[in-house]
Amino acid sequence: MVWVSAVAFGVAWWLGWYLLARDARKAVLRRAAAGLIAYAIAVVADQLATGDAWFDGMRIVLVCLPAVAWSGVFVLLLTERWSTHADRLWRLGLIPLSAVLAMPAAAGFLPAGYVLGTVALLALMGGMLAVLGQQCDWDEDGRRSVAGLLTVGALMFGLSAALILLGLNVLPRTAMLSAIAVDLATLGVGIAVLDAFEEGQALRADMVRSLLISTATAAVFGGQAAVAIVLAGQRTALVALLFGAIAAAIAMQVLNGPLQAGIDRFAFAPPLQQARGELRTAAEELPRKRVETGLAALGEAEFIRLTRRALSHYADLGKLVSSPLIDLPAIDSRLAGRDSPPGPLDRATELKALLTESISHLKPRTGEDFGTSEEWRHYNSVYFYYVVGIRPYSVRTKRTDLDPISRRALSWFADQVPERTLRNWQNAAARIIAAQLRAGLDTVVS
Repeated sequence: MVWVSAVAFGVAWWLGWYLLARDARKAVLRRAAAGLIAYAIAVVADQLATGDAWFDGMRIVLVCLPAVAWSGVFVLLLTERWSTHADRLWRLGLIPLSAVLAMPAAAGFLPAGYVLGTVALLALMGGMLAVLGQQCDWDEDGRRSVAGLLTVGALMFGLSAALILLGLNVLPRTAMLSAIAVDLATLGVGIAVLDAFEEGQALRADMVRSLLISTATAAVFGGQAAVAIVLAGQRTALVALLFGAIAAAIAMQVLNGPLQAGIDRFAFAPPLQQARGELRTAAEELPRKRVETGLAALGEAEFIRLTRRALSHYADLGKLVSSPLIDLPAIDSRLAGRDSPPGPLDRATELKALLTESISHLKPRTGEDFGTSEEWRHYNSVYFYYVVGIRPYSVRTKRTDLDPISRRALSWFADQVPERTLRNWQNAAARIIAAQLRAGLDTVVS
């Protein structure tokens, strides 16, 4: 069964890191990745424990961790009205309770493990049913199409986990644990599809490319350990080497970009770091761009969503490469006079310039650089947040290079503007900017 477990481990390990590499800033991707990686660790631990009785409690904990993580994913998929309160309950209620139950369960007190399993599976099913109940509030096509995939994955995972926790060995225990990889892979692909839809990106080519390269590297490095197992027998050290080689090969491939960025910080000066990072991000984002964007056929709501995404990536030229908005006719007009064919970064640069102009149109013509009256709220919400880059509610982002006007804006946001109010202003500003961009599109189409 070591070969089946190796495949299950490899799929979950790859998909977990792939989701995290898409955008580690998104909580929904972090939690989905945590669930997949926790499951991968459970597969390895089950193989190395070789059926020892002391591992029974730890096995329960490791099976429950993905369920807890995925319940947190479903919480974040709820509509904004409910997700804030549900997420607070998940973070301050379910996580501490799970930690309290996990410690005695891991130490061998199995009743605590069964309680943990019950709580985790109820949370998972509850989150799934809540998302299913709010499906009518989702967009017509994109998010609704994913709801069925997530529901099937959650149901199958919950059933498999329950069978393991109850000790109902319909299949050998290791086979059942490995079969969960199919359920979690279904959930992981569903989250990837949802994230790609929200970003306006293509998914298949990028995901298939990552999977093929990960499979090839895992086969090359893990295959050497596999040959040793075939020749010398299934020893614990060789099994550990097999899983370690697969894990390292996949992680090195999926996290190639972040690893290079980390090395660049030590090897190069900041200007060169930034230039290399920009080119690297553009290369990573290019396979995610839709071949046919069909901007003229997009509905108003989707166009606004794409505009908001482009604004959120304003400071990251590489991320703008995958935005469908780089195919706007206004950008074609801007690049028409060039001698050489424009590349993706050229189009992303023009999109950034177009967004800058649209933001400047929001500024009240009062002759002042900053104001706090109602007419300033749209401009302030996007200019200082996206263009200047201030983060008034982040305790980790401290800016020491702000000019006096930006410091005034930062103080005003932090003291006078609630975070939800800022988001509402940004949404309203995105609608105005989207209308400006769409007006130019409609003019060309007509």
